[in-house]
Amino acid sequence: MTLLSTRGLSKRFAGLHAVENVDFDLPQGQVRALIGPNGAGKTTFVSLLCGRIAPTQGTVIFDGRDISRLPAHKRINLGMAYTFQITSVFANLTVTENVALAARRRLRGMAMVQATEQALAQVGLEGRLDQNAGDLSYGHQRLLEIAMGLVQHPRLLILDEPTQGLADSEIEGFMALIRSLAGHTTILLVEHNMSVVMQAADQITVLNFGQILAQGSPDEIRADRAVQAAYLGTG
Repeated sequence: MTLLSTRGLSKRFAGLHAVENVDFDLPQGQVRALIGPNGAGKTTFVSLLCGRIAPTQGTVIFDGRDISRLPAHKRINLGMAYTFQITSVFANLTVTENVALAARRRLRGMAMVQATEQALAQVGLEGRLDQNAGDLSYGHQRLLEIAMGLVQHPRLLILDEPTQGLADSEIEGFMALIRSLAGHTTILLVEHNMSVVMQAADQITVLNFGQILAQGSPDEIRADRAVQAAYLGTG
């Protein structure tokens, strides 16, 4: 079953085609990586999916429903959660309070407390519950954002550069987390770390100049001459 799809999705900024005529299908339960050179349109594409910006033309379909004009908060209510390249935690609240705020969309009382603790344990922050989020390292703020997404039990989790700022050991923990979620949470992973991409993704979509250059398995993408020339630097 396809959970998320786009048809003819385009976004132009004063004549610049940031995303152009993209047809995209993401099956339920899949881990899909979205890669491409800087300026390829990845962040714009994800912003269109999340509702942060409106398309110039084309449609976004989530679980069979056209959500192209739906605002971001209503997409969250449908089961989409996302983190972005720039962290958006509440610096003056504790780690626990940040996740509890996200959990309040669907839970109250002890259920909220338990879900908050579970999400923080999943990302390895169970030892930092009472620390102010603003005092965390950048990498730990990234993990906190992921916990804020996980606690919502999303049907689709969109992660934009989640391993940026993480130490090697933390990246290993992130990989274990993705493996534990695979199959029952659909994940769209925007990531520059090609080792993470090749290990984590079931399928990879490559964007270049706002258009899909290639799609396929990690092995297929690694061997694709157009991808090598445009992005992987081996062509």
